[in-house]
Amino acid sequence: MKHRYFIRFSYDGTHYHGWQIQPNGLSVQEQMTTVMRRLFGPELELTGAGRTDSGVHATMMFAHFDTEIPIEDTAAMAAKLNYMMPRDIAVQAVLPVQPEAHARFDATSRMYEYRMSSVKDPFLRHFYTPYHGPLDLEAMNRAAAVLTEYTDFTSFSKVHTDVKTNNCCITKAIWEQRGDLLVFTIQADRFLRNMVRAIVGTMLEVGRGKMTTEEFRQVIEQKDRCAAGTSVEAKGLFLVAIAYPEAIFIR
Repeated sequence: MKHRYFIRFSYDGTHYHGWQIQPNGLSVQEQMTTVMRRLFGPELELTGAGRTDSGVHATMMFAHFDTEIPIEDTAAMAAKLNYMMPRDIAVQAVLPVQPEAHARFDATSRMYEYRMSSVKDPFLRHFYTPYHGPLDLEAMNRAAAVLTEYTDFTSFSKVHTDVKTNNCCITKAIWEQRGDLLVFTIQADRFLRNMVRAIVGTMLEVGRGKMTTEEFRQVIEQKDRCAAGTSVEAKGLFLVAIAYPEAIFIR
C-alpha cells in the first residue's frame, strides 16, 4: 500500500531554471528529488503544484510524493529534509493526505506577488525589480480591477504553450505600497505561463500614463499577446500561497 504526503516548502529561485525538471539547467524539482531519493529510494517521484519559470521564487509551494512505509513522525521528517536541502530551499512541513490527493489538480487557488522598488538595495537585488520615475497607483488599481471581469487571458499568455484553455478566474488583483516596495498581488484558480509578468508589464504602461484603463481593457479583449506590454523580470515574482480543500488532509 502506498502512502501519500504533501510537502510544503519555499525556495529562492535565483539559481534555478524554474520548478520543473528540464534538460538545459538545474531545477528545484530535480534538486529536491535527488535529496529525497537518498531517504526514500530511487523510485521516488515528486509532483509539484505547478510550474514556476526560471528565476521565480516561492514563499509557499507544495508537492506530493508516495512512500511504501508510512512516515511515523512527519514533523521530524520535515526537519530532516530541511537540513538535507541546499541553502536556497527550505522545507516547512510534511503532511499526510488522502491516497488520491494531487498537489496540482486539487489546488483551488494560487496567489502571486510581484515586488518592485524605486530604492536601490544591494542586499535585496535578487528579490525585487527596480523601477524609475513616478507611477500612478490609482490608475494601476483601476486597471487591476478590470482583470476580475474577464476569464480569457490569451493576451497575457506565452505563445505556443501546451495548455488546453487560456481561461482563468481571477478573484483578487491589487497594487499596494509596502514601505519601499510596490507590490502587486493577484489570486486566481490557475495561471498561464508568463501571465503575471505580462500583466504587470502592461499595467506599468497604465501607471506611466502611456495607456488608459479602457485601452488596458481592449488589450484583454484582443486576445493577442502582441497587444500587451513587455513582460517584467522574473526576479520580482513570488508564489506566496496555494489553497486546498481541507478534506484531502488526514488529521
